[in-house]
Amino acid sequence: MSEKGKSTSGSIGAWFGDERVRGKIAQGLVIFFLLLLVSFLVHNTSQNIDSRGIKTGWGFLSQPAGYDVLFKIVEFDSTYSHGRIFFVGILNTLLVSAIGIVLATFLGFFVGVLRLSNNWLVSKIAYVYIDIIRNIPLLVQLLLWYSIFLFLPKIQESYTAFSFYLSNAGVNMPAPSIGASTGLMPFNVGFLPESMGWSAFLVVLIAGAVGFFSTRWVKNWGKRKMEATGERPPVVLLSLITAILVPILIVLFFAWPIGLDLPKANNFGRLKGGTTVPAEFLVLLLGLTIYTSAFIAEIVRSGIMAVSKGQTEAASSLGLKKSWTLNLIVIPQAMRVIVPPLTSQYLNLTKNSSLAVAIGYPDIVATIGGTTLNQTGQAIECIAMTMLVYLVISLSISTVMNIYNRRIALVER
Repeated sequence: MSEKGKSTSGSIGAWFGDERVRGKIAQGLVIFFLLLLVSFLVHNTSQNIDSRGIKTGWGFLSQPAGYDVLFKIVEFDSTYSHGRIFFVGILNTLLVSAIGIVLATFLGFFVGVLRLSNNWLVSKIAYVYIDIIRNIPLLVQLLLWYSIFLFLPKIQESYTAFSFYLSNAGVNMPAPSIGASTGLMPFNVGFLPESMGWSAFLVVLIAGAVGFFSTRWVKNWGKRKMEATGERPPVVLLSLITAILVPILIVLFFAWPIGLDLPKANNFGRLKGGTTVPAEFLVLLLGLTIYTSAFIAEIVRSGIMAVSKGQTEAASSLGLKKSWTLNLIVIPQAMRVIVPPLTSQYLNLTKNSSLAVAIGYPDIVATIGGTTLNQTGQAIECIAMTMLVYLVISLSISTVMNIYNRRIALVER
């Protein structure tokens, strides 16, 4: 063999002997076969759809839905389109998931701390709660809670307390009303239309968020001032005043007067006025909260145990109370261990909300993935829309939690 042939074969051998080159070739082959598989599936699906005469496209979203749902945040009835019910399903999913995440976090932290209590009885009760709830499927728990609700009295015989009515249909309770005659001022100085309970709720929600961030600003301001001057301003008092005063000012400016629309029983035993939270929503929220809280409790327990005992002993030697030690020393350090698995539980709660279809709560699966799919027969579009919604929600939760995780992570110097 000539020298030229030897050098060529040698260079090829050296090229293939490079581990990075072999890795790129393997990755390229995997991507090629994946694209080949996807193209085959798309082609095969397209042929099957054409052979069976199945309609495709997104035109069904503008057609009338022809059905109503028992719970909606925005206005909807059977004359609205499938696109509108898609929006209603998204809002219902977001509502129960957001409230469930907040409640499950509080309950999970509470039970997790109790699990480490020095009191034997309290610790064992928390242990039994965690083990029982975690080992019973969520669907079974939802059916159990729903059965319990069915044993509650009818609306005509509701349990009543402070204008709240509890029955097997759910909870009827007072609703805020903008510009109602029960307001304390004779005119409406806000910019929202009258008699919009959800608008009042939105204003109060925004006011609460602004108040929360205002207190955070006061806290950071007090920290900066103490570092600069050595004097500690009355941060607690200022935060309390800000948390109360700022929301009140916002409500007064945007939505005054605000009254309460109270539910009242008419001559036929029916309730009129106020707002109704259906039993399906309460059952789903209760099931998601209790089930997820058991997993969060174990995450909190393991996070607290990951903190060195020397931290607690040092705090005790300084004379700090146990509550201060837990809130100011142990929990902040444990959060670095708690947050990553906590993110997974938030994602699980959001995806588990799809079990709402089993109890009749109109979330995205029950509306677009259920009734609309059965009416229109366009399964691919409906399932794709449902998958996209959960994908976007899950990625959003992951992004927010990852940002928070980076903020509390230890920074090496």
